[in-house]
Amino acid sequence: MTRTLIFFFLASLTLMAHAETARFYGYAFDLETDQYLYTEVHEQVIEEGVWKSGTIHYVAPDGSPMGKKTMDFSKSGSIPIYRLDLPYVNYSEGISKITDAEVALFKINEGQRNEKTVKRSQNLAADSGFHNLIRENFAALMGGETVKMRLAVAGNLDSYRFRLRKTGETTFDGKPAVQFKIELDSLLRLLVDDLQLTYEPEARRLVVYRGISNVHNPATGKPYNARIVYTDQAPEGAPDDLPPLNGR
Repeated sequence: MTRTLIFFFLASLTLMAHAETARFYGYAFDLETDQYLYTEVHEQVIEEGVWKSGTIHYVAPDGSPMGKKTMDFSKSGSIPIYRLDLPYVNYSEGISKITDAEVALFKINEGQRNEKTVKRSQNLAADSGFHNLIRENFAALMGGETVKMRLAVAGNLDSYRFRLRKTGETTFDGKPAVQFKIELDSLLRLLVDDLQLTYEPEARRLVVYRGISNVHNPATGKPYNARIVYTDQAPEGAPDDLPPLNGR
């Protein structure tokens, strides 16, 4: 009996050591006007330092729900099976299936569903999976290398060639931080804005995202361009009453 209890105690300690749930906020501001747009409520399941699954709830400044995204990285660290639902604009998108050869994208707009498969090429990422790809290539990026990648965009039912590189160093909340850029690896980059990312290098943690958002502007039906800040303290301009981190 004693041996059995010790076994289960040690097993529980092992599980605790290898899996945890991280909960935190993202604070989204309009990239041009700096108007507060929405709050992201994140829940991430982390196993041995690797993001395995999670949810994001999108909440308006007045506290009303805007949408939800679920992600599962069990098939690929950089390509999640995911679904984004934004009921206020009657829109959904995601990835429904991943095989060794293909990735199945879908988009539902105003009740009309469209689907397409794209080739699963080397260094393919999708949606929030770019974060895991950056973490995997962090040392190379810090060493000045440019990382070539493809990004599958469910909203466009297609994938595109991008390149990722370090662009500078800065500080965030008084700590050293590094800046990366993801830009199209073609002349289309002259027409399409890039993504600008700030990371805390020691933890390889994303702290600022600048670029196209998952959340749509109801006035235009198009995604916002946003600055999203991931900080322990609510930044100036964020609502006084934030949605709870638990129980949503």
